Amino acid sequence: MKVRSERNAFYLQMGYQKNIWIAGLFLITLISCCSRKNIVKNPLLSDGNPIIMGDPFMYKYNNRYYLTGTYGSANEGFPCYISDDMIHWKFNGMLWQKNENSWASEAFWAPEVKFYNNKFYLTYSGLSKEKKELRIALAVSDNPEGPFKDLHAPWFDFGFGAIDGDIFVDGDQPYLYFSMNGFKDGYSFGIIYGVKLAKDLSAPVGDTVKLLEASQPWERVNWEHNRCNEGPFVFKYNDTYYMTYSGNHTFEQNYGIGYATASSPLGPWTKADENPIAAKDTIQHISGIGHNSLLPTKHENKKLIIYHTHENPKQPENQRRNANIGLIKIDKKGKLHFVPGVK
Repeated sequence: MKVRSERNAFYLQMGYQKNIWIAGLFLITLISCCSRKNIVKNPLLSDGNPIIMGDPFMYKYNNRYYLTGTYGSANEGFPCYISDDMIHWKFNGMLWQKNENSWASEAFWAPEVKFYNNKFYLTYSGLSKEKKELRIALAVSDNPEGPFKDLHAPWFDFGFGAIDGDIFVDGDQPYLYFSMNGFKDGYSFGIIYGVKLAKDLSAPVGDTVKLLEASQPWERVNWEHNRCNEGPFVFKYNDTYYMTYSGNHTFEQNYGIGYATASSPLGPWTKADENPIAAKDTIQHISGIGHNSLLPTKHENKKLIIYHTHENPKQPENQRRNANIGLIKIDKKGKLHFVPGVK
């Protein structure tokens, strides 16, 4: 009887351990499934629908993410989407909105928000009512979700069309990067310039400096009609300054992302030989990758990149673009690598 009892106890123990093992396996599977559900998926969604937005810009404050960009017909202003996880986005009203007294009438493009000296500053482009040309303006708010009020509108006037303003602060010295924008001899063009700013952001200090223009083979695919470098975004890694930028026309499939490096904020800047680092992918049915912004992560050599793609690669001219999030990785040689998603 004693042997039978010990045998029964043994089998009971084995069954108990088996049940624990099965339960543990189930728990691991459940956690894995839940983790996969929390992966950022592209395009970004709000209430189950893709966020239709060009020139997307994402910023973070107090562990909350904010998303804005060129919106709808680009005639009203800039939206604000908010998220706590970069996955579930909610429309939160307008960051900045045109009114009857606005300096510009339309073409409200490419907003960027910079937290500087305890205030939030919004740079954006618009079509000047007075000049009938594109100019850049600066608005300000005490809150990351706005509303923003014009501070300098237009911000400056160098006598030519200007879009895609990007503020970069090196130590305590701010700089502005932007694209000269225009049309001549049958082609549109964009040339990236930089200028030092007054520390209160009130005005440029010194002359503008030409930094980049269309020059590499991938930027010459439609040379007769478009010669464009635009959408600069500048950051510093170790002792090197990096600028991501976009080339070609935003409503053509070959719109893509390249980068350049420099040893000082105003250059000279040198384009990477491996450009473009992001381009159309016919297998993934992606085209028009471009006009990005970047955010740091907990890894110094990795940054979040938010960028737009064509909603319909077969009809890029319909001017509808999706917002997406990916990664930029910096390797040991200081080269940038684009990853289209976040895992």
